[in-house]
Parts: sequence; structure tokens; C-alpha cells
Amino acid sequence: MLRVHFTAEDLTRIRLDAAVDPGWEMVFSRLRLCERHPAPAFTSWGRQVRPGPGVRSGLRLLTVLSPLGPYFPDFLTPPEGVLGLPAALEAIRATPRARLNRELQKLSRTAYVPGWARALASGDAALLGEVGATLRAYHRVTIEPYTDMIQAAVEADRAHRARVVLDRGIEGLLQSLRPLAHWRAPVLEVQYAVDRDLHLRGRGLRLVPSFFCQRSPVALADPDLPPTLVYPVNHDYTWKRPLTDSCVTDRKLARLLGATRADVLIAARHGATTTELAARLGTSLASVSRHTAILREAGLITTHREGSSVLHTTTPLGTALASQDADRSGR
Repeated sequence: MLRVHFTAEDLTRIRLDAAVDPGWEMVFSRLRLCERHPAPAFTSWGRQVRPGPGVRSGLRLLTVLSPLGPYFPDFLTPPEGVLGLPAALEAIRATPRARLNRELQKLSRTAYVPGWARALASGDAALLGEVGATLRAYHRVTIEPYTDMIQAAVEADRAHRARVVLDRGIEGLLQSLRPLAHWRAPVLEVQYAVDRDLHLRGRGLRLVPSFFCQRSPVALADPDLPPTLVYPVNHDYTWKRPLTDSCVTDRKLARLLGATRADVLIAARHGATTTELAARLGTSLASVSRHTAILREAGLITTHREGSSVLHTTTPLGTALASQDADRSGR
């Protein structure tokens, strides 16, 4: 069990990232690629990843430095990742020698560390540069081609959590992490592989949505680093069929929706409850419910229930169709 202890000041310093963190996504995607029976949300992605030299080298590196088990080094997932891949790789290359030595020694207590990895502890710039180049090549094949799908899932998740903050405040945001975590003020309890306590001490908490994380949120191992909790987005938000140009540009499909259903789809682009859709469109709740059910079955929207409210958000395909229709109509 991981117990995250908040003070009143910490509750005012929670922030939710707007995108995935490349360091964490590389670590988690390696786990998903190595699973024998991946979850349905990752099956299509795993089949599409080309197993070339960049992927194989990245898998070897990540398998050694982020093995299954109770620990992997924090230097692989620097906070600079919030600024994107180049910033993350530069931070990895600039990791101080003392920290590399400390974290690799800790890794060696729970996993096999080959000679080349132990040599990283020397802080050799050329070797760290090779690590960065290997990670960049891996990211280019396994994550970059799927950026739109990943970001759409993150934006849908953020729309849901933003709605929760508006309706129920910051503590509601922490409660929205269930069943992955449980808020029992002033402690957030997370099912975890090891038993530990993380005291925020007024530093706040960075919440990082992750596309490839699965089952449980994950925190940095070093309690003195900026407090971070990476959590899996809800893959009910992910449209699992391949998104092709023909799907996006086929205007006949948009015309088949009908005027009212198209209006519902456009109104749901940024997230809206059933009640809000009915108010915006001047129609009944029953009518909106019928249209959203059909749009959901067609893979154009997803629906998430939070208490008595039901939030509808467009999928990547739904967003593409809604944006195209809105552009043509000037809405």
C-alpha cells in the first residue's frame, strides 16, 4: 500500500498534466509490448509496432533499467518530461554521477544489472548519450505514431476530471481516482507492490495521466524528488479500431448521422453531461439519451458516470467528424 499524506497546503498545489510524460510512457509501453496477453486496449497498437532495430534496442535497455519488480531508477522518468521528449532526454543525460551510482546500486539489490548498465554509474557522457539515442529511437516507433490516439484519450480523461473539480472541488478530484486509489482525508491510499508512505510536506502533487500504465498508479521511488503520481487513463475513452483517413474524410458518414445527432456530437466535443446537451440543443433528456446511445455504439463518443451525472466525450473519430462538420457549418 502506498499512502500519500496531504497537508492543507498540498491540496492547493495539485496539478494535472495536459499530456503524457515520455519517460513514463516508454517504461510502461515496454511492459505492454512484453505481455503475452495484453489488454484489449493495447492489442491493436502492439500488432502495429514495427519490431525493427530501434524497438529491439529500446526493449533491451528498458528491460534492464526498468524490470518488473519493486524498483526501477527514477532518473529514467525525470520531471522535465512535462516539457516533452527532448527535455526528458537532456535531463537523463545530465543526471549527476552520485545519483546514478545510488539508484543503480539500489536496482542491483532487486534485479540483475549487467556490466554496461553498472558502467552508467560513472556518469560517462558518451554512455549516457547512447542511452538517450536508444530511447529516442524507441519512442519514435512505439509512441510518436500514436500521438493523436494517446492525446485524445488523455483529453477525454482531463475533461472528466475537470468536470469533477468544478462540481466537487479538489478532494473530488482525488476521489475520482477510485478504484485505483481511495481518498481518506488527509491520505490517498494506492494499492502498491511495496508498503510505503509519501509525505508531501507542502510540495503538492503532480498527477500524470498515462496511456500505457495499467492497473495501479505509480510514484517516484525517491521521496525527496518532486512528488509525482502517474495514473492510467480510463481506456473506455479509447476508440480501439484503427483511425484511417477514409474514416475521417468520408462525408457520407457524417450525413448519415442526421441533423440532431450531428449537433449532439458537435456539442460533446469538449465534454458535456446529458442535461447540458439537452439545454444547449433545446431538446429533451430522453432524446439526448437516445442519440448518445447510438453515437456510443458507433464508436463516436464515450460515456462516463460520476455519481448522478453522465459525461459524454467524443472519441478520436468522433472529434474528427465533429470538427469537420463544425468547420463546414461555421460553428
